[in-house]
Amino acid sequence: MTLLLAGDIGGTKTNLRLVQVVEGGKLNTLYQEIFSSRKYSDLLPLVQQFLATASQHLGEEQKPEKACLAIAGPIVDNTSVLPNLGWSLNAKSLEQHLGIKPISFINDFAAIGYGILGLSASETHTLQVGKRDPNAPICVIGAGTGLGEGFLIPQADSYQVFATEGGHSDFAPRSELEFNFLKYLLDKHKITRVSYDRVVSGRGIIALYQFLRDQHFAEESEEIAKIIRQWEAEAGQIEKTVDPAAVISKAALAKSDRLCQQAMQMFLAIYGAEAGNFALKVLPYGGVYIAGGVAAKNLPLLQNETFIHAFNDKGRVSSVLEKMPVHVILNQEVGLIGAALHAAKL
Repeated sequence: MTLLLAGDIGGTKTNLRLVQVVEGGKLNTLYQEIFSSRKYSDLLPLVQQFLATASQHLGEEQKPEKACLAIAGPIVDNTSVLPNLGWSLNAKSLEQHLGIKPISFINDFAAIGYGILGLSASETHTLQVGKRDPNAPICVIGAGTGLGEGFLIPQADSYQVFATEGGHSDFAPRSELEFNFLKYLLDKHKITRVSYDRVVSGRGIIALYQFLRDQHFAEESEEIAKIIRQWEAEAGQIEKTVDPAAVISKAALAKSDRLCQQAMQMFLAIYGAEAGNFALKVLPYGGVYIAGGVAAKNLPLLQNETFIHAFNDKGRVSSVLEKMPVHVILNQEVGLIGAALHAAKL
């Protein structure tokens, strides 16, 4: 039986999992722990502490044979730099210090791509049934801190996964309200272009709320205004004490605030439209998967017509989109699952 180390390395938290490959290729989790990334000067002491704690917990020394770590950042020659943490990661150096070989770095969104292949039916929610073609590509899009996009291409009896930077493509407004929002962002930030990454993300939800507030769409509640002002005062700080995007979406779910409801409706329409744009370029009849915490935490909002209508609303090629299965990923550890699956194949 093979012992694997899987990791999801982010600027805020690092999630590590010790996995055993048993008969039939099934992966069994032996131990898992989440760490605050900023409490460590480097990844090495964090992994060493994890392995020591896992060994103590399991009653014997744990020596993984290979590892895959999903990194929230660009990877070049199995190295990566996380500027927010001051970490400079080198897989070969980790191999030498940890005695684990090989160690592979993959993009965190590529890990989500691999993770899709390990999900059960109960770990997704279908928004559009479509007609699945098992020989067609799969695409994955996910809003969180930013907007990630990737795709999978069938290869023999498995898939090859590709991460992209599609989230940084230009935001394309589709209505007068969205055009006004684009102009609002350009003027407010004194910039010359706006990407989907800025709009379809947690900060995008906040920006949409601010836009509607400043356009006097509805009266702002004092409770939410206080949270927004605190968040604005903390601009530039790495760690924030409030999460306005979560508050806005929660109020929209509760239907307790008109500004929040309209902000989330605009957000879902833009999100759905860009998911449809991406799907037109990949033609993923194998399925479109919506990843990220924003979707999973706001599933009731995605279940209304706004997202899917915008996804399918492509004029004379709308029928192309309507045939594609669309699923929301409910398991927020899909990247960790993907890292473990990838490690098993090293």
